[in-house]
Amino acid sequence: MAPEITKPAGFALRAEWPLAISLLTVGAFFFWGEAILARVPEPIWLALIFLWLVVVILLSAFAIVRHAECLALKMGEPVGTLILTLAVTGIEVMMISASMATGKGSPTLARDAMFSVVMIVLNGLVGLSLLLGALRYREQAYNLQGAGVYLAMIASLAVLGLILPNFTVATAGPTLSTTQGILLGLMSVGLYATFLFAQTARHREYFLDLNPAGEPAAENEHSGLVVRSVPFHAALLFCYLVPLVILSKKLAIPIDHGVRELGAPPELGGFIIAVLVLSPEGFSGLRAAIQNKLQRSVNLLLGSVLATIGLTIPSVFAIGALSGKSVILGLNPADSTLLALTLAISFITFSSRRTNVIFGAVHLVLFLAYLIMIFDGQ
Repeated sequence: MAPEITKPAGFALRAEWPLAISLLTVGAFFFWGEAILARVPEPIWLALIFLWLVVVILLSAFAIVRHAECLALKMGEPVGTLILTLAVTGIEVMMISASMATGKGSPTLARDAMFSVVMIVLNGLVGLSLLLGALRYREQAYNLQGAGVYLAMIASLAVLGLILPNFTVATAGPTLSTTQGILLGLMSVGLYATFLFAQTARHREYFLDLNPAGEPAAENEHSGLVVRSVPFHAALLFCYLVPLVILSKKLAIPIDHGVRELGAPPELGGFIIAVLVLSPEGFSGLRAAIQNKLQRSVNLLLGSVLATIGLTIPSVFAIGALSGKSVILGLNPADSTLLALTLAISFITFSSRRTNVIFGAVHLVLFLAYLIMIFDGQ
């Protein structure tokens, strides 16, 4: 557990300048939102609004993760990493919810966002982490049992949520009936709750670094963070989350317009949301791998995929039921093939206690294939 660092109150206020920018942006949209959004059909104005909101949301997301990391240090592993993961997943669920509530949101947005998270993390971020770590340390070790638990959960929920709807006949198209959706949502929540119990209590040792004797290694301090009290970081995390929810709904308007009116690929909306919410956690995962803390990287990256699928599925079904909107989850054949290949390669990658540069290269090739399919393969 990290000790509390005492610095002047002015230092703490200066460090929270992103909150001031976020609040000013919320104020601008509150007073002049109709005038600002009325010019969205203009391409240059659309780009400016999009970049403005993306920058502010990213600043807020990084600040949220910073405070979540401080809470993580105060509470220790693996609870700390769990806080980080839930914070990032909460951001994604809120952004998807805001986009679905715009009135013209794509019925495939939740599917595209979940699939993007799986492909970006399991191929892009995992591949880059393994590659950078291997280039610096040749081979890196992690806790095999923890990675196995993550992948078993991810594979089960991904297939049930993103592939099974293509083969059900209760409804037309790649959708689930109300009863099927409720049952899948309950199974997702129940399975994720079981995982949380195992991670934080029953099998906590599966998610900790092990020393050569096979025992949990001593936790290292994380540098570069000013750690204060738990109430301080919890309060600021909440203060950043509220404006982020509001701005996410505003961002959904230029994204939706760009996809519909400018001929962008429909999957691009989900990809943008995934990139935004994964940026801070992805950065933390890459940094951990470079610092030879591969277990923390595995916890962050695989944990984010599991939490995304486990919590987004019941959330979007609830939103769809309340709003009366259809939710399409089933992937097309090309994406289903990429998902199946990604899951198979991930099981092979994490079947040995040590990783190397080859595994990283394979995952990055799959990520490149995913990007090609977004822009030139549908």
